[in-house]
Amino acid sequence: MTPLAPADRAQAVVALGGGHGLHATLTALRMLVDDLTVDDLTAIVTVADNGGSSGRLRQQFPVLPPGDLRMALAALCGSDDWGDTWARVLQHRFAGDGEMNGHVVGNLLIVGLWELLGDPVDALDWVGRLLGCKGRVLPMALTPMDITAQVRGLGPDPDALTTVRGQVEVATTEGQITAIDLLPPDPPVSPVALEKIEEADWVFLGPGSWFSSVLPHLRVTALREALGATEGRVVVVLNLAAQPGETHGFEPVDHLRVLREHAPDLQVHSVLADRHNLTPRQRTDLEVLCAAAGIRLVLDDIAHPDGSPRHDPVRLAAAIARVMDGTGGGGPHGAFAEGR
Repeated sequence: MTPLAPADRAQAVVALGGGHGLHATLTALRMLVDDLTVDDLTAIVTVADNGGSSGRLRQQFPVLPPGDLRMALAALCGSDDWGDTWARVLQHRFAGDGEMNGHVVGNLLIVGLWELLGDPVDALDWVGRLLGCKGRVLPMALTPMDITAQVRGLGPDPDALTTVRGQVEVATTEGQITAIDLLPPDPPVSPVALEKIEEADWVFLGPGSWFSSVLPHLRVTALREALGATEGRVVVVLNLAAQPGETHGFEPVDHLRVLREHAPDLQVHSVLADRHNLTPRQRTDLEVLCAAAGIRLVLDDIAHPDGSPRHDPVRLAAAIARVMDGTGGGGPHGAFAEGR
């Protein structure tokens, strides 16, 4: 195979988030590993889940919640029979009426390796090798944590703020979230995660649950500082719709507004949005905000063709490739373009 020219070399990429949003981004990026556009792929994953199988394991063992980490590993499994089989095994949820009901095979495997090896990063690397993953999965922090949110409108005084604690509780709140934070407030971070951000050519934030999966990374001091210092180009992938509960009533520009509020020093290179999922006013609002901030706005086809509010990995991979090679936009200083 002819070596890539320096300007066209494969890229080092970091993706941050959690849950189904990060799964979609990683599935797309894994395809770019397959076609040699990306040669170093790292996921840095939220570890604050307190519900479902992860929450039950977290209550029983002093470990990080494994669920979002498991989903990231499954997304990075290869597209061959080995990878497809292990991805399905990893995601298999037990049925029945006993104590195992609702637990997920991958969660138990990860927690078992954590107990055996005593190192969360080393254990995740072993799972990745077993699965033949096309990238590396790292936790956002090395200790379990809770998300807290300041929420307006939960009491008789509509302007009063109430503190809500827990990822599930934040994601399903009926009030208006004004800010989030973490407990403990400054958790330790793996040095490997900081190195990967420093070495990245591209860093992707979103899509996903904005307050409970995306923004928590920016409340970790070491991660926020690393993201502010990296020479990698930061790309924000916008959600396709507001999420009932935590972002009810949000416009696309609101996602960027709260991102800026939680990390005012973050330099965003590009914003990627679905061009068919915006009203004319929403598009204009995004153009104005991005132009004022010197951000490249890239509009492309990234939604699933069935009309559901979820990203299509194949379309997202093609759009990300266009962002990375420059054909999806005209530069980082307020130019706008649509994907071809």
